[in-house]
Amino acid sequence: QVQLVESGGGLVQAGGSLRLSCAASGRTFAGYFMGWFRQAPTKERTLVASITWTGGITYIADSVKGRFTISRDNTKNMVYLQMNSLKPEDTAIYYCAARQPFKTQYDYWGQGTQVTVSS
Repeated sequence: QVQLVESGGGLVQAGGSLRLSCAASGRTFAGYFMGWFRQAPTKERTLVASITWTGGITYIADSVKGRFTISRDNTKNMVYLQMNSLKPEDTAIYYCAARQPFKTQYDYWGQGTQVTVSS
């Protein structure tokens, strides 16, 4: 079992930046792919970015390309989402998730952190 806890959300003005953090604990974190998802009110949860165990970027959503960066520090069991040039449409609950590399579905999820971007 992997436990994930997100932090770093909040209220920011358009054009501002936030850095989300995801702390993993529990069974070994080794080998897991990590992803950041988001869900806006009345919308489905969508993948924003994902990263392999070795730091390879497997996916960045077109809507955030050039503005968001995913990274991880395996020595600290941490995953990050640096969000720059934020827009009101980035407002959502952001979730951290983990999956094993040979799976397509994410098995473990955090509780989410709210990001609100004001115009």
